[in-house]
Amino acid sequence: MDKAYSKSTEQIAEELGTDLVNGLEQTEASLRLAKNGPNSLGEEKKVPLWKRFLSQFADAMVIILIAAAALSAYMAYKAEGGIEEWIDVIVILAIVILNACLGVYQEGKADQALAALKKMSSPQTKVVRDGKIVMTDSENIVPGDIIAIDAGDAISADMRLISSSSLKAEESSLTGESVPVDKDANAICPEDCGIGDRKNMLFMGTVVTYGRARGVVTDTARNTELGKIASKLTNIEDEQTPLQKSLTSLGKILAVVCIFVCIIVLVVDIFIQKQAPADALMTAVSLAVAAIPEGLAAVVTIVLSIGMTTMAQNNAIVKRLLAVETLGCVDVICSDKTGTLTQNQMTVTVLYDGKEVINVTGGGYAPEGELQTADGKAFKMNKVVESLVRSAVLCNDASIVKDDEGKYSCIGDPTEGSLTTLGMKCGLEREATMHKFNRETELPFDSDRKMMTTYHSGIVDGKWVSYTKGAPDIIFSRCTRYLDEDGEHDMTPEYLENIKTQNHNFAIKAIRVLAFAYQIHSEGCKADFADENDLVFIGLIGMIDPARKEAKDAIAVCKDAGIRAVMITGDFKDSAVAIADNLEMRDENHQGALSGEELDKISDEDLRKVCESTSVYARVSPEHKVRIVTALKANDHIASMTGDGVNDAMALKSADIGVAMGITGTDVSKNSADMILMDDNFATIVKAVEQGRIIYANIRKFVGFLLSCNVGEILVIFILSLIKGGTEGSAFAGIAAPLTAIQLLWLNLVTDSFPALALGREKGEPGIMKLPPRSKNEPIINRSMMGHIGIQAMAIFLSVATAFLVSLASMNMGNTFFYAGSNAEPINVARTVAFATLICAELFRAFAARSERLSVFKIGIFTNKMMNMAVGLSLILLIAVIYIPGVNAIFDNVALNPLAWIVILPLALIPFASSELFKIIKNAKK
Repeated sequence: MDKAYSKSTEQIAEELGTDLVNGLEQTEASLRLAKNGPNSLGEEKKVPLWKRFLSQFADAMVIILIAAAALSAYMAYKAEGGIEEWIDVIVILAIVILNACLGVYQEGKADQALAALKKMSSPQTKVVRDGKIVMTDSENIVPGDIIAIDAGDAISADMRLISSSSLKAEESSLTGESVPVDKDANAICPEDCGIGDRKNMLFMGTVVTYGRARGVVTDTARNTELGKIASKLTNIEDEQTPLQKSLTSLGKILAVVCIFVCIIVLVVDIFIQKQAPADALMTAVSLAVAAIPEGLAAVVTIVLSIGMTTMAQNNAIVKRLLAVETLGCVDVICSDKTGTLTQNQMTVTVLYDGKEVINVTGGGYAPEGELQTADGKAFKMNKVVESLVRSAVLCNDASIVKDDEGKYSCIGDPTEGSLTTLGMKCGLEREATMHKFNRETELPFDSDRKMMTTYHSGIVDGKWVSYTKGAPDIIFSRCTRYLDEDGEHDMTPEYLENIKTQNHNFAIKAIRVLAFAYQIHSEGCKADFADENDLVFIGLIGMIDPARKEAKDAIAVCKDAGIRAVMITGDFKDSAVAIADNLEMRDENHQGALSGEELDKISDEDLRKVCESTSVYARVSPEHKVRIVTALKANDHIASMTGDGVNDAMALKSADIGVAMGITGTDVSKNSADMILMDDNFATIVKAVEQGRIIYANIRKFVGFLLSCNVGEILVIFILSLIKGGTEGSAFAGIAAPLTAIQLLWLNLVTDSFPALALGREKGEPGIMKLPPRSKNEPIINRSMMGHIGIQAMAIFLSVATAFLVSLASMNMGNTFFYAGSNAEPINVARTVAFATLICAELFRAFAARSERLSVFKIGIFTNKMMNMAVGLSLILLIAVIYIPGVNAIFDNVALNPLAWIVILPLALIPFASSELFKIIKNAKK
């Protein structure tokens, strides 16, 4: 039903065709159930495993590898040889399938948000059918049903109240409100009223904490506020992360370059070099394999997985691998207030006894703290404060309990829980105090009076004392006297103005204030609302949902890192601004604060402008949160959304990275988020951002490392294939592709991958959190890296081409320096020398790749133990594939003369030296 909160109960009954007393007839309810369907949120269709697997092949680099495998298979078939002819095909296809499996695994489990939303519905509901109250499954609820509601009931559908008594509902998971909300069936709300202000409505997924009521169901299933969130979640598409975009772009560029160069080489070999088509195709396949960094996807996945493990050790569980990298470029964190920046535990912070303000230390429900004067000294309890604290404990229905782990929690209203904790800090335990001063009768709280009164014996001999608490303005109007250390006095205009001023001073600091008063009665009196007049004023108690201790420091670190923190909450604007100022979230450039009502009046275009200067958004709905995140993203920000409630789910999924709270967070928020904070600590986000930056820096290092090798390989094969072979007996007789496909696959997958993994384990360089976030449009390969890759590729070409040509010429001249045997073709010896030179060059160069800015000699050449082991293992494997009989034949190698290494090793140091020289020149220009 549209805007049920703005209509009277009579209008609702007429539109829904229901009887507000007797409810629907069972037959009518069955017809409506058949028409509207069950009161459930349904389930999102999941992509089948086979579709997710096949989608992994829709990548330019993978398609080129498949084409190379097809060409190799064609040549192997035409050659009619043995299994050795099919080795290239088998290896290439194995790589393609392995990467596809890794991709499917990386995508993780399907969304469980809808299942979590379903679990939040009440399984059984008290419904009035045919004039009788019956229990029925919540799925059978239909619009027009009359629901009986008591304290503790979970609400199974959206409903308009038709009667209520002292009703309160806990809606923090839906609205962000930190305390239960008063509900009133008699209220009629304006049409533009936000969710948090609809006092005559109850919503699916919320819980009644106090009172009783009856309501008429207005919406079920996907039409409820919770259902609308579920629908939004299914309609929000996952976007590619910056790293995904960079790697996709890189793959397309490599594919285009690869195809272009392969065609040129094929044409040159066939029409200029006059090679046989089969040999020319073999060179083209080798070039295709050389151009594709086969190990890149696997290394990225493994490094991100290692990052996930590291973050998990720091209480941040990352659900999506690529979210690890996205964290590193976040420049705006949109954070929920309740439970994220604050503790979500109401805490008494100040008392006022009519003369002075007394501070209360400690936070949350733990009874740790004391009363202090304004200058920080211990406060000695006086008659007025003792009476004030006693009234707070007695006029109260909440208990504080301690679990087996030593954690304190509140049973009952959080505001009353903070008063019980205050009593414990002052030595007035609730059970003992209630036993000593027995509650004889009471006048429960209701939203009309905005007061609660309890009557107690044992305080004054032969008399009963009633304590009344409530909204300050109401209590002030009922008080004719006040209490001080000398006793009771008549209320004066000056005293009244004084306590009103103090109440105002508390209110502007977002402190929630309750006033306390008492009256003495004859023993055995009956509770009477008239007793809430002619009261004696005792004092004021102020409480707040305090900011987390770590949040302020974390926000300061965020500022140093160029990250802006934005509060998005369902709480009131004044409270939100006060907490934001306490946390120093606002500065001269970001002073703005907007309410949900103000947001409704702003267009999306205007919101894009004002969001750049706004740090606080209050009284917002789930739709507002998505609009804010969308506006930030439209301005090219990498936006993170932090939250713990159902109301955060859409924005969590819409944001570049959603961060949910692990302890206080709902299942919905956890399943919609990319990362979960297991300690609910805002400061953990900062550690995760730092780890994200380190991981991205390391990814850049090994991407540059791998690509410079691939470009070097392309240059070696492309340029050397243009050299026309000499006649028999000449230096370059029998010249062909300097490296075969199987050699290149070994190099790209084994030799390069181990050092690349070691680069992924590098520690963060100093000052990484002092740098501004990178732009999401910045490619992973920027100008600086392009220059470095170009220089490295040329150095690799120079060393490998020299080794290949020198060894080929030596063998053609009958020299035994490189190979002492007599059963090897010169081209195979030259290929082995080129293979060994290229691998050694890569291994030496891996040390230089450990930092883009600093010399390896400055950071310590052997300080990365993983790198030492990776290089050592790769060298052992290199020796194995050259010198072990049978194995070397598979990789087209021959056993080299040990003297060959006198040439190989110095040439292999050229790329390392060029990298270090490049860094020296680059730093000198700064």
